[in-house]
Amino acid sequence: MTAGARSPEDQRLRAEQWDHLAHRVFGTGPAFPVRSPFDGQLLTQVPTSTDSEVAAAADLARAAQGEWAARPVEERAQVLLDFHDQLLSALDRIVDLLQLESGKSRVSASEEVLHVAVTARYYGRTARRYLHPERGRGMFPLLTRIDRYQVAKGLVGVIAPWNYPLTMAISDGLAALVAGNAVLLKPDARTPLVSLAAVELLQQSGMPAGLWQVVNGDGDRVGPAVIDQSDYVCFTGSTRTGRAVAARCADRLIGCSLELGGKNPMLVLDDVDVAAAAAGAVRASFANAGQLCVAAERIYVHQSVFDQFCSEFTARTNELVLGRGLAFDYDMGCLISTSQLDRVVAHVEDARSQGAQVLTGGRQRPDLGPLFYEPTILTGVTPTMACCTEETFGPVVSLFPVADEAEAIARANESEYGLNASVWTSDPARGRRVAARIRCGTVNVNEGFAASFGSIDAPMGGMKSSGIGRRQGKEGLRRFVDVQSVATQSLIPIAPSLGLSARGYVAAMVGALRVLKRSGRA
Repeated sequence: MTAGARSPEDQRLRAEQWDHLAHRVFGTGPAFPVRSPFDGQLLTQVPTSTDSEVAAAADLARAAQGEWAARPVEERAQVLLDFHDQLLSALDRIVDLLQLESGKSRVSASEEVLHVAVTARYYGRTARRYLHPERGRGMFPLLTRIDRYQVAKGLVGVIAPWNYPLTMAISDGLAALVAGNAVLLKPDARTPLVSLAAVELLQQSGMPAGLWQVVNGDGDRVGPAVIDQSDYVCFTGSTRTGRAVAARCADRLIGCSLELGGKNPMLVLDDVDVAAAAAGAVRASFANAGQLCVAAERIYVHQSVFDQFCSEFTARTNELVLGRGLAFDYDMGCLISTSQLDRVVAHVEDARSQGAQVLTGGRQRPDLGPLFYEPTILTGVTPTMACCTEETFGPVVSLFPVADEAEAIARANESEYGLNASVWTSDPARGRRVAARIRCGTVNVNEGFAASFGSIDAPMGGMKSSGIGRRQGKEGLRRFVDVQSVATQSLIPIAPSLGLSARGYVAAMVGALRVLKRSGRA
């Protein structure tokens, strides 16, 4: 354990403050043990939900939704703004729980809480503008009026992952909430507590009781039950599971947004500040132990700076401090589970056995805890190696030399995934030009992922096999509403009238359309 960190006994004592959260789950099924990946200690037991309990939770949420949607959007937005303050006031204890539950470093856990606060503030400030009724152009000026209303979907199902159990469970729900919806949340069974704590804070901020329900259990069982009860679904997870979610939603004719897998590229161009790019690569690759949908897993470096970049990147990676404990004494925590560790080990050993070189890392660290693995840099990776094309989702990154900018772009785009990318150059305008040619939902210039992830006005989501739909920004809010058009016709109908025959009506319409075109109207 890192010097200065709190002891496991103190961690256990702190965790006991959150035992009451388990009772906020709508479920009476067999309890699921929630253990800290740091050392396997039991935090608490959380009941699971049966299909009938998922349905009952949905009914309760729907019962509260009508009155909530009828409130002025300003009142709904105020709940989010008050939640922003509540969350920041509770920062330390929420970060404690997030660390214990997910194995994050304290800085990674703190950033996650801050991201949720920023999301709450953004939608609290912008909801009125994005949801306010809009006027459209009618068929005939002055005679036809079009009003567009944003109508809440009803009940939004959120199926959240374990890697960012606060952000991915709560941020989508905040947008759905302020749009007038109820929320039915299924967090990952390994990390339910921090989202339950956030829902508790939302109620303390004025959200009506019953509006946001939480169910728990195995994703293969409870996930489909959530979909079957929802009017719209947000899912974050693997591409394989995302396809199943999309198919089930399609069968019910409901919409969904899916943020799925990634094999994210980083491009280091020939004019780069190597030291800055190497420092950025450390964060882009190893934040949250690489368990981040937008983390860099493949780095394409111009051959003129490849050796220098390798040396600088390796040196900076070797400075990372691994450890566990509730203090800011280390840079990287552990993996979430044995299965995740096994995947990381398998990818590295497969690459090593086929001739890849390990510049640093490549070892488990049982001296720190059962799920720690060193940040690992590979070179000489070929397409036959699993880590070349498959998402590792751990602290492993591969370096590739490229001859020029065109090759870097082509290599970045050859993946089936298209979630996030980054471009590093001393010329930001050049970086933006390169970014526009990369088929990813977000591309950061001279930053790994935080510039887009932390800017809530920047829509985020995947291209290709990395998903559909967007979170954040106006798009992230309006996915939770249906647009209703109300057309009001005045004075004369759009039909034969005023003594016109059918032939005369059509002739008059043709003439009117020609006049409208000359006037420049759409």
